[in-house]
Amino acid sequence: MDHLSPLDAAFLEIEDGDPNASLSIGSVAVLEGPPPPYPDFVRSITARLPLNPRYRQKIHRVPLDLGPPAWVDDDRFDAARHFHRVAVPAPGGENELCDLVALLMAERLDRDHPLWEFWFIEGLPGGRWAVLSKLHHCVADGVIGNELLKVLFTNEPPGIAAAEAVPDPGTVNLLKDAARRLLAAPGEQLRSVVRLALSPARAVRGVADAVSGLTAFASALIPAARSSLSGPIGPDRRYEVAHASLDTVHEICRAFEVTVNDVALAAVTSAFRALLLRRGEKPVPDAMRALVPVSVRGDRDTVDNQVSLMLPLLPVDVPDPVGRLVAVHRRSAALKAGKEPEAGAALTGAAGFAPFAPVAWAVRLAAGIPQHNVVSVVTNVPGPRTPLQVLGREVVDLFPYVPVALRLRTGVAVLSYRDKLTFGITLDFGSAPDPGFLAEAIENDLSALAGIARRSRPADPA
Repeated sequence: MDHLSPLDAAFLEIEDGDPNASLSIGSVAVLEGPPPPYPDFVRSITARLPLNPRYRQKIHRVPLDLGPPAWVDDDRFDAARHFHRVAVPAPGGENELCDLVALLMAERLDRDHPLWEFWFIEGLPGGRWAVLSKLHHCVADGVIGNELLKVLFTNEPPGIAAAEAVPDPGTVNLLKDAARRLLAAPGEQLRSVVRLALSPARAVRGVADAVSGLTAFASALIPAARSSLSGPIGPDRRYEVAHASLDTVHEICRAFEVTVNDVALAAVTSAFRALLLRRGEKPVPDAMRALVPVSVRGDRDTVDNQVSLMLPLLPVDVPDPVGRLVAVHRRSAALKAGKEPEAGAALTGAAGFAPFAPVAWAVRLAAGIPQHNVVSVVTNVPGPRTPLQVLGREVVDLFPYVPVALRLRTGVAVLSYRDKLTFGITLDFGSAPDPGFLAEAIENDLSALAGIARRSRPADPA
């Protein structure tokens, strides 16, 4: 059986530990009109499903958690049950689209079947339409989610895409033959390979990095001041989107010598500061952290989750936009230097060598423990730079969706597509601010940083 990794399985355990959580990731593609006939859309996507076996597989749980869950073929697989058609309520603008997405993403996927859905959405202004792609987080992370979109959203015939994605039989036979020769190699050759992979220096560096990073993780567990940004979540969601020009963000990066990740996290920090002040709460220094996933993926061929994490403190107490950006940059750099991402990877890797039952029980227990230090998950995934298409219609906008759980009432997914940077903001509906508040605050901070960056540029010698 093809078993889930400990990290993949953790998303199932977190969902099991909170009846109000739905651990599906998603993306909303807005396309040029007119919409194609719905049956044509279904046939176009269905023809490409064989490129990824997960689209035909479901979860098999081992009784009493004596082993990790496994992927098994769904013997009752029917692709049609995973496609749905719906219209955006009038007047059909972005707000109405976001409300519909929040409603659809809050519903859990049926574990008796493969864990994915496509929603064909009509009724947008100007004859446009949209596609909501929904995938359980146990299947893949955001990086692979985007790679799957590239495979599914293309005008290439499915046969061509399949030929590029799957090695031809001759190549497969060559690989098998090479593996047999390696296993049959003289002992000294095989031992030299093992020594290279497990060299003492490499092992020592790995342990040192993990220990250093675990020290940083330990400090993140210290209880912090309470705020309205974390707490129990309900079953309903709110979803909103903030927009930015990627060129503008790069301009900010050049002016202040920071990264796109830094700019995105600083803008989110600014929005949280604005929300605290609006609610009459004091933005306390060194009290709020964000969970920032970090990709540790070595390839883009494996469909699973390969991420670690950092837990940077958010400088919500800093009133100046540039001061906040610089503080975010320095803190993120310090965590990377302190090997915090390596520690996260070591923890998830170590879980793979432990019996699954106690690991699963520990995740469920942790899901129910009240925590106040981490207030949000903020993930940034580079998206396609070239246009995606479906049946000759170009994708004009691509919005990301990240779920909320573990008393994190806000999740922010940042995605670049072509020349745009989009913030998809997921909120617990019962504790959310007024609609659009956080999205507007993010856009205002980016606008302020861009203005300062332009004013700080050296004058043109001409």
